[in-house]
Amino acid sequence: MAVVVMAAAVVVTPGVASAAPAVKWVECPADVVAPGVECGTLEVPLDYREPEGRRIEVMISRLASKNPEERRGILLTNPGGPSEGLSFPAALRAGGMPQSVLDAYDVIGVDPRGIGRSTPITCDLTEEQQYAGSVPPYAVTPADVRKRAGEVEQIARQCASASTADLLPHNTTANIARDLDRVRAALGEPKASFLGYSYGTYLGAVYTTLFPRSTDRIVLDSNLGAGGWDVEGGRLYARGVEDTFPDFAKWAAAHPEYGLGTTPEQVRAKYFDLAGRLDRAPVQGVSGPLFRMLTFGGLYGSGDAAFTALAKNWRALDTDTPLPPVAVPPLERIESLISGRYAVVCGDSRWPTSVRTYERNVAVDRVRYPMFGAAAANIYPCAYWADPVERPVRITDRGPRNVLMVQNERDPATPLAGARTTRRAFGDRAAMLTIDQGGHGAYLIGANACANGKVTDYLLGGQRPEHDVRCAAEAGKPAPARVPAVG
Repeated sequence: MAVVVMAAAVVVTPGVASAAPAVKWVECPADVVAPGVECGTLEVPLDYREPEGRRIEVMISRLASKNPEERRGILLTNPGGPSEGLSFPAALRAGGMPQSVLDAYDVIGVDPRGIGRSTPITCDLTEEQQYAGSVPPYAVTPADVRKRAGEVEQIARQCASASTADLLPHNTTANIARDLDRVRAALGEPKASFLGYSYGTYLGAVYTTLFPRSTDRIVLDSNLGAGGWDVEGGRLYARGVEDTFPDFAKWAAAHPEYGLGTTPEQVRAKYFDLAGRLDRAPVQGVSGPLFRMLTFGGLYGSGDAAFTALAKNWRALDTDTPLPPVAVPPLERIESLISGRYAVVCGDSRWPTSVRTYERNVAVDRVRYPMFGAAAANIYPCAYWADPVERPVRITDRGPRNVLMVQNERDPATPLAGARTTRRAFGDRAAMLTIDQGGHGAYLIGANACANGKVTDYLLGGQRPEHDVRCAAEAGKPAPARVPAVG
């Protein structure tokens, strides 16, 4: 039984956003302050079927070009998640975005509706519910799926009874994309370019599908499948871990000082050994499911820094020595993030409602992808959500050839297999640049000069490859500073 606010299924006809009011510029929140960054607010319709009805507020940030002779327009950005985006322009600059790109664009960050400072949604999550995160835990036994079902049904009930329940039906990727076009119009721009990572690739795909004539140069980095974060998109995490783990296993085998094995096969065996031991007896509060989740997160990075951190965690758990300290955001920020994320993910598509479906999926993926399959296929609160208020946006090949997809060949969260479905959906609209490297995120995140150069060239001059191309691995290069908050 769906427990979230019910609404009739409708179809919103895409079109160019009507004239929007000017942005109301305000002082940035304290944690967003960075030299040259300013913030603003914009009112948008809660429900685009009633454009003159109730309004909500969206907050944006701007890192303005200082070179009027080189400026070509605005670059809307999204770091993934769905999560807050106000700090992202400053993070891109700190992460090495070329000055030529900063000269060419006003770089725009956006807190998507329902998240952060953009009319946030709350599910009144407890501390335990917040720390559980938005990716399900590994189901050690079949009974764990039923246990998790009870937990996520309670989360869905809380979302439905919270003070912001009336916002839930409208907190969708399609409406976030419509908000982006309102931002473009409010800033007086005939077209907008877009750079999105992870979930931001699905947002960008929906945006340029709904508004093909008002989008300029579209860069989608670390791509979700064509259906976005739906039930099958969630299951792809398991494929991503299997694709990416060999990079870490090879690295750990070459660093015997961590005691994880001297061959990649031994390192993989250590993973299952540690997971099994922690299933039976947690160490320092880390259970088997949490260990698997920590490993999944550790594979987001690549190279010495990321793999050293992951190896240290493994060694600490293996030897029961103190774990390295971890910085934890304030609980109120996590509550807003997780609640808003549930709203978008569950509102975008219809999820299976039968617990038995998830039990079968877990049983299948436990065998297919033994490292993480029983987590990725586990049940979400979306099983207890109302049907979406409109059909998911179907990505198609209708529109200009202005999409550059960027994809690591080995990615734990958005594997190449999913990216290929989006590539096929776009047809001739897109070209895909694949890179022989692991980790989540490529442009400005990886050290591959070929990939970074091709993306920069496209943003500056519009030189998108005519066909799909591949960048070879570039060994021996230090990884750049990681762009924060991607994914």
